[in-house]
Amino acid sequence: MWGDKKPDAPARTPLPQQPRPTVTTAPSFSGEAKTMAPLDSTYPTTTSGATARLGASLHIKGEITGNEDLQIDGSVEGLVQLEDRKLTVGASARVTADIIAREVIVYGNVKGNLRARDRIEIKKDGSVVGDLTTARIMIEDGAYFKGSIEIDKAGDAAGDSDDKVSHGRSRSTASTSAV
Repeated sequence: MWGDKKPDAPARTPLPQQPRPTVTTAPSFSGEAKTMAPLDSTYPTTTSGATARLGASLHIKGEITGNEDLQIDGSVEGLVQLEDRKLTVGASARVTADIIAREVIVYGNVKGNLRARDRIEIKKDGSVVGDLTTARIMIEDGAYFKGSIEIDKAGDAAGDSDDKVSHGRSRSTASTSAV
């Protein structure tokens, strides 16, 4: 009776084929890791001869240390220490920091003490308020400077060793401003 006839099954429509997930296993690895190059070939890199740049829209509070030349176009508060390198303070830069470098070139504004083993340059539109210690100094006409200058010839490796002044220090206080 009941078992003789099976009920009619509703008609089935085939489902669209779904892609099957591909399962891959990572190959076994033994040995040293290899460094891969960045995927984006426009990724900025610096070499020993290149200059790193802190852009105009960047604002840093803290300490910057490093072993490459640096150009600051943004604002920095704190300490900038590049012992054997060159620091360029760009025209749009606002730096409120003590600076230690081999060479410092100022096109923008700096408030803080500058110590450069080789030289300090303040360009015509540059402004520095702070004490300078360096072996060589250049302040262009039109630059603003307020503070003291200490010429430290002992830091200048190119100085004449027979010159008695090269072993001592001279100190002068100067204030210049654009007219």
